[in-house]
Amino acid sequence: MTHTYEAYDVVIIGAGHAGCEAALASARMGLSTLVFTVSVDSIAMMPCNPNVGGTSKGHLVREIDALGGEMAKNIDRTFIQSKMLNSSKGPAVHSLRAQADKQAYSRSMRKVLENTDNLTIKQGEVCEILTENGKVSGVRTFTDAIYPCGAVVIATGTYLKARCITGDSVTYTGPNGLAAANHLTESLINLGIKVRRFKTGTPARVDKRSIDFSKMTPQYGDEKLVPFSFSDKAEDIAREQVPCYLTYTNEKTHEIIRENIDRSPLYSGVIKGVGPRYCPSIEDKVMRFADHDRHQIFIEPEGLYTNEMYVDGMSSSMPEDVQIAMYRTIPGLEHVNIVRNAYAIEYDCIDANQLKQSLEFKNINGLFAAGQFNGSSGYEEAAAQGLIAGINAAMYIKKRSPLILKRSDAYIGVLIDDLVTKESHEPYRMMTSRAEYRLLLRQDNADLRLTEYGHDIGLVSDERYEAVMKKKTAIENEINRLKETMISGSKPVQEFLSGLDSSPLNTAVSLAELIRRPELDYFKIAELDNERPELSDEVTEQVNINIKYEGYIAREMRQVNQFAKMENRLIPEGIVYEDIENIRIEARQKLSDMRPASIGQASRISGVSPSDISVLLVYIEQWNRTHEG
Repeated sequence: MTHTYEAYDVVIIGAGHAGCEAALASARMGLSTLVFTVSVDSIAMMPCNPNVGGTSKGHLVREIDALGGEMAKNIDRTFIQSKMLNSSKGPAVHSLRAQADKQAYSRSMRKVLENTDNLTIKQGEVCEILTENGKVSGVRTFTDAIYPCGAVVIATGTYLKARCITGDSVTYTGPNGLAAANHLTESLINLGIKVRRFKTGTPARVDKRSIDFSKMTPQYGDEKLVPFSFSDKAEDIAREQVPCYLTYTNEKTHEIIRENIDRSPLYSGVIKGVGPRYCPSIEDKVMRFADHDRHQIFIEPEGLYTNEMYVDGMSSSMPEDVQIAMYRTIPGLEHVNIVRNAYAIEYDCIDANQLKQSLEFKNINGLFAAGQFNGSSGYEEAAAQGLIAGINAAMYIKKRSPLILKRSDAYIGVLIDDLVTKESHEPYRMMTSRAEYRLLLRQDNADLRLTEYGHDIGLVSDERYEAVMKKKTAIENEINRLKETMISGSKPVQEFLSGLDSSPLNTAVSLAELIRRPELDYFKIAELDNERPELSDEVTEQVNINIKYEGYIAREMRQVNQFAKMENRLIPEGIVYEDIENIRIEARQKLSDMRPASIGQASRISGVSPSDISVLLVYIEQWNRTHEG
């Protein structure tokens, strides 16, 4: 018998990394929020790698923090090793990465959710999205309970009709043996939502006591910590860190894989879903990169509470006997005991082209989607989408315009624009190469770029916002001072420059000009700067980067301004693309399916050429004149 229970403003389906951020955003914006999970014990679970951040992903986490999300704070509370990647390269590609204590991370996030006002957690499986007149009206659970609501965020991760595969063994469960969500897909199809099948995989977990670490290279964390959250201080999160270890596969490993490749579900046809190109299984690596005689393998602790170690780089769906044989060929793992077998997991998800840039479905008002359900991969990508979906579900209820970040605003903007605009035939992974404006969208300036947005929507406090504005002013004032402070070629100055292998001065120059020299920077010229004020490390870092890369930053800003012209050319909603005869048939079909909001978005659709855009611009001008008249 069906029972109808109390109504909520927003319902979140799933409490993984996307669902947690969506639920917190909605609740913190003052809306009554109900989050469903197949198991309360799986809140913010890390079913795969035990880390947060990394190349480009670290950017996403810091942007989540700047907007008022929780992931950065949670990893700062629970990391067991922290490291800034690519520190020897330019600032555009610096990315923070932290090893997490998996159980502590999940417990900590669950505690936050349980103690957030306006937020209710419910263990249960949603099996139907209810709608009236093209709008969300509620959800129905497997136990036939109906919860009326104004908006829904689907963040089901890898649980929808999930099945885990190891060799010929197939179990119909979600990750880590948790129950799959088997009943929602049918409801989505009935609503006209196109569903597809993706797959991902995870390596084995092995017993620390059976590893010979003396045959591996230790990998330590940074002595000088950089917090993920802009509101945390390094001294407040300092703790003893644990090492990871580096080892390698070898020809014997590869030989075992090649000899058994016919037993791999990837090659035997057991696996039907499409996997991530940029995170291939070890059998995929060996077969696709036959010229490589070895592959890096990192042995990473799963937490302080356990002896389980994660074998990063050896994702597999090979049979159990093959897994044991190939793992034991690796230096340090000769006698390893596997605690949890590696496996592949297949699951239902959607093509995100069905979504607006707000992450709302184009054909159903009030229905939003986030995370791996949208065809992406990774905890960080999921959390970023969850935050935006939760914000925009709340904005929908409040009848306010959605928050839409442009590609020039944030990596989050790039991520979402790519998902909803470009065709993706495999799980999407964020990479620095996908961002056109990498020097503007650095991980170190995420607070300066995005805190104002977080404050405007109500997720960032006045105190935090004012601190960021004060930091911004301090940076601007110091840059101006350095540009105005001139220094002459006196003997002490020339000797100082000579000592740093820098050319002598022929005329007076500003301190800013000295900083721009490749061999110098803001910190190295301190001896020449008698009026330097006391400033925080965060301010001086920004001063140094902005002066040293001023020319490159200015060039990217010009590109952004050009980009903005295309993004600001909105396409009228009433346009019927089939009526535009001079646009190619393929482009007409793509434009009709995706319904881009702007000329800029239309230009990024695969199959739409520059000539199609030129025709569309002319047509829009004519259409506007006709309809304005």
